[in-house]
Amino acid sequence: MPIALFVGRRLAALVATLLISSVAIYGALAIAPGDPAASLAGGSLPNPQALAQIRAEYHLDDPFWTQYWQWLSGLLHGDLGRSIVFRSDVADLLSGRIANTLLLVAYAATLIVVAGVGLGLLAALRGRRVNQLVTVATTVAMGAPTFVMAIVLIWIFSTKLSWFPVYGSGDGLADKLWHLTLPAVALSCTWVAYVSQVTRASVAGELRSEHVETARGRGLPNAAIVRHHVLRNAAGPILAVSGLTVAGLFAGTAVAEQAFGVNGIGSLLIESAAKQDLAVVQILALLMVGAFVVVNTVVDVATALLDPRLAERQGATA
Repeated sequence: MPIALFVGRRLAALVATLLISSVAIYGALAIAPGDPAASLAGGSLPNPQALAQIRAEYHLDDPFWTQYWQWLSGLLHGDLGRSIVFRSDVADLLSGRIANTLLLVAYAATLIVVAGVGLGLLAALRGRRVNQLVTVATTVAMGAPTFVMAIVLIWIFSTKLSWFPVYGSGDGLADKLWHLTLPAVALSCTWVAYVSQVTRASVAGELRSEHVETARGRGLPNAAIVRHHVLRNAAGPILAVSGLTVAGLFAGTAVAEQAFGVNGIGSLLIESAAKQDLAVVQILALLMVGAFVVVNTVVDVATALLDPRLAERQGATA
């Protein structure tokens, strides 16, 4: 299957997934317990006339699909709705927070790719003892949840050593990176272990392949074999797994941001859900789903460009 057709199918799947996700997310409002009009009234006990006015203003008596279309049309025109709790437009709430989350995700993604791939390569290429050491370390790391890593990192590097701040997002790029170091490490630790194990297995499998044995038989230097034969063929699975982990970071930011007091959209999601601020929860949920799907689509396309055989296999199974 040509690459252009493969990309077209991926983009069509992206749009379809976002539409289905938006219906499911907005549908949560219809099945949520309680009266939406009472929630919009701020938890007070308004009189029937006030409730009727709120229902008319927010079209709560309209059919579900009419309400959904009005909400979706607003999104497409940049109207993200208004927060019940914060008494502010959702767009204004996000504008001061989304940069912190994106920087945290980028920081954690960098750690995952550099440390995960690096450790996997060391385990596969540097002999049995290094392999065993990396395997044990990554196995332990994979079993440590983000909130556990956050507690350990705060205790060691903030309380005992006072190397890093324990709370806040910082001001300016350098200060933000300093404040986000521990959250990024806590967020990426499990994923570093996962990527390193996938990298190790993929590289080790390529080292035992026939074309590598043939290259060795031809007397090619080991460095050239690793660079041109092993890494090139192992790059596809490594890229796919790395992209999947990076996409999953957007959902994991909520725990890290809450633990370290980072003013991001993850902590906003937890706070809004606790206060039943459905307008904010809907937008944030859609943003996280959208980020996950977009990153996965980009990774699929990049993997297909790296290995066109993937697109051909997809076409054969379609």
